[in-house]
Amino acid sequence: MALMPVSDALASVLTGAEPLAEEMVALDDAFHRVLARDVAARRTQPPEAMSAMDGYAVRAGDAAKIDSELTLIGEVAAGRPFVGTVGAGEAVRIFTGGVVPDGADAVVIQEDTVADGKRITIKEAAIAGRHIRPAGVDFSEGDVLLRARTRLTERDLALAAGMNHPRLPVHRRPKVAILATGDELVMPGATPGPGQIVYSNGYALHALARSEGAETIDLGIAADTLEATTAGIRRGREAGADILVTTGGASVGDHDLVQQALKAEGIAMAFWKIAMRPGKPMMHGRLGAMRVIGLPGNPVSSYVCGFLFLVPLIRALSGGSMIHHRRERAVLGREVGANDQREDYLRARLEIRDDGTLVALPVNHQDSSLLANLAAAQALLVRAPFAPKAETGTPCEVLRLPA
Repeated sequence: MALMPVSDALASVLTGAEPLAEEMVALDDAFHRVLARDVAARRTQPPEAMSAMDGYAVRAGDAAKIDSELTLIGEVAAGRPFVGTVGAGEAVRIFTGGVVPDGADAVVIQEDTVADGKRITIKEAAIAGRHIRPAGVDFSEGDVLLRARTRLTERDLALAAGMNHPRLPVHRRPKVAILATGDELVMPGATPGPGQIVYSNGYALHALARSEGAETIDLGIAADTLEATTAGIRRGREAGADILVTTGGASVGDHDLVQQALKAEGIAMAFWKIAMRPGKPMMHGRLGAMRVIGLPGNPVSSYVCGFLFLVPLIRALSGGSMIHHRRERAVLGREVGANDQREDYLRARLEIRDDGTLVALPVNHQDSSLLANLAAAQALLVRAPFAPKAETGTPCEVLRLPA
C-alpha cells in the first residue's frame, strides 16, 4: 500500500464526523462542553437602573452647583429598593447595586458630599446619568449571547448563569476507548523483566483526549495474541466507544496483530501507512458508528499521531467550530537537513526574540522513542516532503503543543 499524504489521511479520519447528539447538562457540568444551539437571555441585566457607586441618588438639577444642600429621605441597598420618589431638594442614600429611585437621575459619590444628620452638602456637581448603570446595559431579554458550536469557558458559564440558565444544551462527549498491546509492556511502578518496558503511551493519550472534552475508557494492555487483541477491541465496542484507539501492534511484524484483529471484527480499513515522520504505521477504519485509530507503539509516534488525528476527530464529534490545529509562522533557530518523501514533525522548543519573532529550535535527537525530548518540546516543526536543507533564520511553520 502506498504511503498516504497527511492531509488525505486527516480528511479520511474526519469524513462523516458529525457532532454527537444534544443533551442538557447543569452549569457545573458544562465547562469546556460545546453548545448544541444558540442560547438567549431569559432576563434583562440589570433589570432596572442601578447605582455603580456608593453615594446619594439625586436629581441632577438639584445638585448641579457646589455647596447645594439636599434633604435625606431614605436609603437604598442592593436587593432593598426605596419605595417612593425623589422630589425637588431631596436625596436618597444609595449603595452599589441599589435600584435608582424614581425621580433620581444621577448619583453623587459619598466622597463628594458632606453629611450632617438628615442634610447633605454637594462638593462635586452632579451630572445626569453619572454613576448609573441603565437597565439592560449588559443585555436584554431575548438577546442571543451564546452561539452554537461555542466551547464554553468559565466566563461563558458566568454569562449563562446571569442569563438565568441553570442548564445548557451541549453535544454529548465523545467516548474514547484506549487499548494498548504488547507483551513487553508493564505498568508504572512494576519492575520490568528482560526485554520489557514501562507503559507510557496511554497516559498521554487519555490526558490529550480529556483535555479536548472527551470521556475516556481504559481497556488495559492486551497480550500479543489474536484472541487477547480481539477481546480488547470487543470491550471497546461493548463500552459504546465512539472512537477506539489502539497503541502498538500497527506495524508489519509477526507479533503486530492489531490490523489482523480489526479486520477479523469486520472493521473496514481506510488506510494503513502515512507519509509522515514519526508515525508512518498508523491505521484508520470504521466499524458501524465506532471509529478506529491504530497508533504506533513508539511513545513519540503515538503522541504525535494522537495530537494530529485524534484531537481533530474529537473536536469534530464534539461539535466545536475550531477543528484543525492552527499553524504559526516562525524562523529556524538552527539549521535542519533536507527531508525525504515523508512530512516531518520535528519536536522543537520555542523562543521569542526581543522584536517579537518566534524562533523554533528543533531538539537535538528526534528518535521516536525519546520521551524526555518530547516532554521538553513546545511545538512540532512541520517540514514538507522533499523540503531542502534550511539554514538558521529560514521561515518555517510550527504547531504549538498543549501547555
